Amino acid sequence: MFGFVRDYFRRLEQKKLLKRKDFKKLEELIGKKITNPDKFIEALTHRSALDQNKFKVSNERLEFLGDAVLGMVTAETLFAMFPQTNEGTLTKMRSNLVNKNNLFEVAQVINLYQFLFIQEELVNSQSQGIKSILADAIEALIGVIYTEYGYQTAKDFISKFILEPGLTKGVHVTDENYKSQLLELIQKKKVELPRYYVVDETGPEHERIFTVRVSVGLQVLGEGKGRNKKSAEQVAAKMAMDRLSAGEVLSD
Repeated sequence: MFGFVRDYFRRLEQKKLLKRKDFKKLEELIGKKITNPDKFIEALTHRSALDQNKFKVSNERLEFLGDAVLGMVTAETLFAMFPQTNEGTLTKMRSNLVNKNNLFEVAQVINLYQFLFIQEELVNSQSQGIKSILADAIEALIGVIYTEYGYQTAKDFISKFILEPGLTKGVHVTDENYKSQLLELIQKKKVELPRYYVVDETGPEHERIFTVRVSVGLQVLGEGKGRNKKSAEQVAAKMAMDRLSAGEVLSD
């Protein structure tokens, strides 16, 4: 008897939560009616919102599952679309499509934040943290779609909101390893290989700023700054790439 009463009031509380978040819009996004609201509340509950009255479980377990489903669907799609592409390149493509930055952009497009249960203080105090939180929530949402409606519905959601837009924008071929790209370009020109060297270090020991230049022979191609040598080298390589594209250096 007491269990029935407890479940009744829990369902009433869920209806209030769903109404407040306007889950009808979420139903439109996934193309299914939500018949198990407590699982969707779990999928959209960040651990910061946990309390003894309304929220008992965060979305971390569903995030774990959704991450696996997302990886599988993405791998399956790329495998079918690029039959001649090797494993290493396919792995990079998948990584670009499912990384936190891309998932955060997807979360913005579908306005996922409006459905999220989270402490407002956390959002206001961590502008960068909310990116990871929203990316994780996308994975948790995929997890609950999979458990509630099956693989095909999860695949349809992933394809519509993540893969198709990402493939159209060329996210899968984005390569931010500018040092690697620069090396390939230099090798095609059959000149000396690029050399990176530190020309300046500033700031206190715990906040050093490095300035790095990249050159081929005596010609300086680019310069970059960063909090470590590797990041400064990437910035320098990016400048060199831009200058090469504009014909400013190593022109024939």
